[in-house]
Amino acid sequence: MMKNFLVFSLFVFLSFSSFSQQTAAYTNDLVSYNQALELYNNQQYLAAQSLFDKVKSNSDDETVQSDCAYYIANAAVRLNQQNADQLMEEFVVNYPTSIKRNSAYLDVANYYFENGKYSHSQKWFDKVDQSGLSRSEQEKFNFNNGYVYFKAKRYEEAKQYFNKVSTSQKYGSQAKYYLGFIAYEGDDYEEANQQFEQVKGEERYSEDLSYYQADMNFKLGKFQEAIDMGKEQYAKSSPQEKSQLSKIIGESYFNLEQYSEAVPYLKNYKGTRGKWNNTDYYQLGYAYYQQNDFESAIGEFNKIVDGKNAVAQNAYYHLAESYLKLDKKQEALNAFKNASEMDFSPEIQEDAYLNYAKLSYEIGNSYKSTPKVLLSFIEKYPNNANNDDLKKLLIDSYITSKNYKEALDLLENNKNFADKAAYQKVAFYRGIELYNEGDYNEAISFLDRSLKEPQDANFKARAVYWKAESDYQLSNFDKALSGYKQFQQLPEAKNTSEYKDLNYNLGYNHFKLKNYSDAISNFKSYVGSSTAEKVRKKDAYLRMGDSYFVTSQYWPAMENYNSAIELGDSDYAEFQKAISYGFVDRSDKKIEELIAFVKKYSKSPYRDDALYELGNTYVAQGKTNEGISAYDQLIRDIPNSAFVSKSLLKKALIYNNTGKSNEALTIFKRVAKDFPSTPEALQAVSSAKIIYIDQGNVDEYARWVKTLDYVQVGDTELDDAAYLAAEQPYLENNQSQAKSRFEAYLKQFPNGQHAMQAHFYLGQIYFGDQKNDQAIPHFEYVVKRERSEFTEQALARISELYLGKKDYKSALAYLQRLEAEADFPQNIIFAQTNSMKASYELKQYSEAVSYAEKVLQNSKIDNAIKSDAQVIIARSAMKTNNEAKAKTAYAEVQKIATGQLAAEALYYDAYFKNKEKNYEGSNASVQKLAKDYSGYKLFGAKGLVLMAKNFYELKDAYQATYILESVTKNFTDFPEVVAEAKAELAVIKNAEAKTNSSVETEN
Repeated sequence: MMKNFLVFSLFVFLSFSSFSQQTAAYTNDLVSYNQALELYNNQQYLAAQSLFDKVKSNSDDETVQSDCAYYIANAAVRLNQQNADQLMEEFVVNYPTSIKRNSAYLDVANYYFENGKYSHSQKWFDKVDQSGLSRSEQEKFNFNNGYVYFKAKRYEEAKQYFNKVSTSQKYGSQAKYYLGFIAYEGDDYEEANQQFEQVKGEERYSEDLSYYQADMNFKLGKFQEAIDMGKEQYAKSSPQEKSQLSKIIGESYFNLEQYSEAVPYLKNYKGTRGKWNNTDYYQLGYAYYQQNDFESAIGEFNKIVDGKNAVAQNAYYHLAESYLKLDKKQEALNAFKNASEMDFSPEIQEDAYLNYAKLSYEIGNSYKSTPKVLLSFIEKYPNNANNDDLKKLLIDSYITSKNYKEALDLLENNKNFADKAAYQKVAFYRGIELYNEGDYNEAISFLDRSLKEPQDANFKARAVYWKAESDYQLSNFDKALSGYKQFQQLPEAKNTSEYKDLNYNLGYNHFKLKNYSDAISNFKSYVGSSTAEKVRKKDAYLRMGDSYFVTSQYWPAMENYNSAIELGDSDYAEFQKAISYGFVDRSDKKIEELIAFVKKYSKSPYRDDALYELGNTYVAQGKTNEGISAYDQLIRDIPNSAFVSKSLLKKALIYNNTGKSNEALTIFKRVAKDFPSTPEALQAVSSAKIIYIDQGNVDEYARWVKTLDYVQVGDTELDDAAYLAAEQPYLENNQSQAKSRFEAYLKQFPNGQHAMQAHFYLGQIYFGDQKNDQAIPHFEYVVKRERSEFTEQALARISELYLGKKDYKSALAYLQRLEAEADFPQNIIFAQTNSMKASYELKQYSEAVSYAEKVLQNSKIDNAIKSDAQVIIARSAMKTNNEAKAKTAYAEVQKIATGQLAAEALYYDAYFKNKEKNYEGSNASVQKLAKDYSGYKLFGAKGLVLMAKNFYELKDAYQATYILESVTKNFTDFPEVVAEAKAELAVIKNAEAKTNSSVETEN
């Protein structure tokens, strides 16, 4: 093209030089034009452009102007100036007759083409008039145009142009190569192969052709040919091509079931942009699986995250199989569950579901109760050959998961599950469950149902026993006795775990019925047995002592109290023993024992009893000073004791009897003031009246007695009559009448001498009617007054009512009083255990722990209370970030707890093992949680999140993500757990997406 421009320029020069009239200016323009052209040809486009522009401006010749405009625009194109296209367009518009018009289009198009600006090139190719092109120009035009369309992936247009030059000597090979590639991309492998074969011998295409032909053979199912061609090219390929060939060869071996040969090639595949997808992981995993390399298979299968197609279902199924081969049952359960939730292959789905159901029975299931899993399988696949066996597992699963209520529903309402032996067991276990919940009447109902199906003699005997226990708890002692005796006569009774405690329970039952000789006989049998447990043995000696004591057999009583003392400190036994000496005329020994008791047991609830009894014994011996000293010690050391008013009264009576009437009067007035309305206060008023009369101070007595609002002179008989009218129906259990009469009494005598009793009994009536808000004011009246025989019980009751209202602050105030003032050990335990719970609820964690530790110091509490105390310590420690202390406390809970507390302790066992990086141990605890405590869904859900974290730390991304996704779907009742699961899932998926292109990241 440049040669033509030079010829044309020479022609212009010669023609112009032939005219003699040419001016000097014109000659100068021509020289400048040629200089610009030389600069252009030497690729000095900017200088040429500037000179052409100058020539164009000075010339009047349209041809020169046209040529200058042409070169100015061409230079702009080559200089990549922003207005280059505009200049070329202006050239075409301004000089429509220029012979350079078509050349301009073609020249610009080719320039852009050669510089790789194909979209710009296309614009100018479209303007070219093909009819004006020479043959060589036509071929170049067709090839370049075809390639432009090819690069734009407009393959149909590209094919039209490539086909025009497919036989060209210059462009034919290239055109056939690109036509082959277009056919390859369009999956027309026969056409592609035909085109590629025609250029096969050309070295510049050999590498690509080997890859394409290997890939085409693979896609045509010609796997051996694909392997051969791929291997032929493999060694001389670039790293990227080697990766792609590895995939083709590996998959070909895979499809030929030559798995050992497939593995090295599948491993060498580098993925797309450095990432594999789920299918890639599946193929390598399955190749390992087929070679029984289950560890390696798992390592690939478990990278398949977010799989939702047939490949994923197949992978998850074989992942589960691999886990089973390595005895990783929890992991297998998750994978089978996942495969069973996909319906791409019904056969795989059913078999996966079957395995999921069986594993649920074997190891437990945190997602869904095992019985529901088994039942849903049977319902979904009624014709499965395994269903008869599964039905047996179903009933067993209800029992092992302690879901007796649903088991009974199934057995009673579904004829397909009629099984009398199973019904007997399930009804029995449901009865025991209700007994443990304290619902004794319902327990008896279910135990009766069990007894109606006496298939198993052992379960029949046990049902009889626990029915007797329920009657005992309901105070139906005659029925309980009959039940215990029936159990005792059954041959199978001796084979049961309950039998070892029979004599102990019979002894207590007779004791309650006041059959003391029979009680003694049974307690003796119990303590003499080899199976007697220490705590119960000690208690049996105490009750034998009591039985002898109430039947006035004091020496045998003391012997049994001594036996109890030998089994460990017993303040009650030592107190009773001391008292017994008084009944066998050993008063000195009684005094000695009481003095020793007071010194030894400074915290005993019987200490005030001992001091009072000591004072009375001294007085009975005529040792009034010693007696007064004992009373004074009681009043000083135990000011809240119920015996304070009695001791003061005794002391006042001693002074009065010894002529110290003024000292006596002072004490009588103190009793009347500090303990109003009590029997002691009324006696004190009566005794003071006599002293005032003896002293001739009746007016003084009248003035004083007016200050006592509970003493109404002249109304005493009416007060007594009104109170007795209300008390009588109360004692006869006519609560309705008693309530109205007590209310009438308090209205008439709001400060009557029986006001405290009336308020207490009204509180009890309202409490029994579950009218708690109405009961509270009556109990408050009692506890706000002086200490009386009703104070302790009223404190316990009002504490209980405020706890029921979750008014922990009010409850705690009364509980603290109850702890300080209670005489009965069970009330002290009640106060301490509930004080720790109330303190915890009020977020007073150090106080809660203090109470809990105090509770644990009591050796007489049962395991349930111990568990409560340890849990309060553990929870408080967690709230205050003292995880070391929490760990120790939860470990103690785990030893003794049942039900929800056991589930909580087991969860934290898993939690602390996770913290210690003992991930497998943590998972084992979560698995046990699922197996033994599936009913406690919150801890099941929290346990699963923990298990997911463990699996991710163990490099098992599949288990981690599947578990977390299941939590988000199955535990929506616990939004906090779901939120934690989603957050953890997002972290894991975002990490996995860096290497697996199939993973959808979480936002």
